Amino acid sequence: MAAKGEKAKAPAGEGGEEAAAKKGGKKKLILIAVPVLLLGLGAGLWFGGILPPLLGMGGGSQEEAAQTAEAAPPPAPVPAFVDLPEIVSNLNVPGRRASFVRLRAKIEVSRSEDVPAVQAAMPRLVDLFATYLREVRPEELRGSAGSHRLREELIARATIAATPAQITDLLFVEILVQ
Repeated sequence: MAAKGEKAKAPAGEGGEEAAAKKGGKKKLILIAVPVLLLGLGAGLWFGGILPPLLGMGGGSQEEAAQTAEAAPPPAPVPAFVDLPEIVSNLNVPGRRASFVRLRAKIEVSRSEDVPAVQAAMPRLVDLFATYLREVRPEELRGSAGSHRLREELIARATIAATPAQITDLLFVEILVQ
């Protein structure tokens, strides 16, 4: 009879362990899920812009927005463009056959107040550009890389010639190599 009692207790004991294991699994799930949900909720409130003003960390008030609008820097000055006279120059070509370049461009100045300074330096600009173009070979002007190098060199020379003015860019209107 004792054997029957032990057999009867054994299944009951196993069932108790399974129930305890199920309760332990639920506890683990709750211990993992709750912090993850709280973290997700906090991140959503933070990135949604709700939490920083509540914590006093962000400008959510209209007064602060008005102060930042007043403190905003003034708009950037509008650039001005100065026409460069047409330049025709011979290129550096070995041999008897001559090669020429015809260049028309516009100089971009950062501020419109600098236009008179650039116009006053125009004879020097034309001289520097023509002198540089006489040293360029036709192969150096081929392709977009050649145009880019030419632009950079001419901007450097224009910046030197019109020193008080700030030259921003040089825009090609026409480049013709013959």
